[in-house]
Parts: sequence; structure tokens; C-alpha cells
Amino acid sequence: MSDSLPFRVMLRMETVPGQGAEFEKVWAEVGAGIAAWPGCLGQALARSADEEDVYYVVTDWADAPSFHRFEHSAEHVGNRRRLQPYRRGGEMRLSRVVCLLPGE
Repeated sequence: MSDSLPFRVMLRMETVPGQGAEFEKVWAEVGAGIAAWPGCLGQALARSADEEDVYYVVTDWADAPSFHRFEHSAEHVGNRRRLQPYRRGGEMRLSRVVCLLPGE
């Protein structure tokens, strides 16, 4: 395992029916701040192709401590507060990428 491979956070978010467009707008605003956080390598928001009102967020971090500093920050609390009106539920999974094969 290489230390240069990212620490990955995968979040499944269930949103309030009919609020998808507004959720996407607010998430993009929140996401811009997260992407600028030290140690964040980037993130993506994807709408499920087979589950209504479900989104996936994938965020890569340089390492676990960078993510945990963000996770325990006042900014993270504020982000969660902004997104809360659109969320019905979800779950988070943490992982260490062990192999990354870029495509063409």
C-alpha cells in the first residue's frame, strides 16, 4: 500500500422528495468550501441512477488525520446544518484506497 493513495470518504444521502435541485445547489456551495480545506484532494456528488432521491458523495483526502480535522471542525458543523433540511437519512463509510488505476 502506498502512502500517496487517498483516504476516501463515501457518503450515501437520502434526500427529501422533490428537493433534489435545491439540495444539489446547496451541496455545490458547501462542497466548494470543503474542496478548499487543507488535505482535501477533491470530491464528487452523484445522483443515484436506480434509487429515487438518493445521492452519493465521494471525497478523497490526503490522509485520515486531514479528514478527521475537518470532521471535527466548526465548518463541518455549519455544512451539516445547511444540508439538514434536505436530508432524510444516510450513511458514511471510510476507506483507504489500495489500488488506483487511471483510465485513458
